[in-house]
Amino acid sequence: MNKEQIRQVVMKNIRDVLFDLDLQEIPIDASLKDLGANSMDRADIVAHCLEDLQLEMPLVELRTAGNIDGLVNLLYQKIQCRASQPGTAA
Repeated sequence: MNKEQIRQVVMKNIRDVLFDLDLQEIPIDASLKDLGANSMDRADIVAHCLEDLQLEMPLVELRTAGNIDGLVNLLYQKIQCRASQPGTAA
């Protein structure tokens, strides 16, 4: 899975949780908080992304993602690590 596919998953989940978001195009450098997501919204968005990407990781690991681009990068790195482990599917 490439970064663009991951970005699409993240954007889909942002729109699903923040369904009243007026933005046609969500800025990749915006934080979820900037978009009006409260802590529960942010947890829902991340949980749905992890589920869609079939990833397991502590949510605390994702706290370093300062914006949507950072979240995409962290998820991409996690997928790359999983793909490089012997006996795991990419």
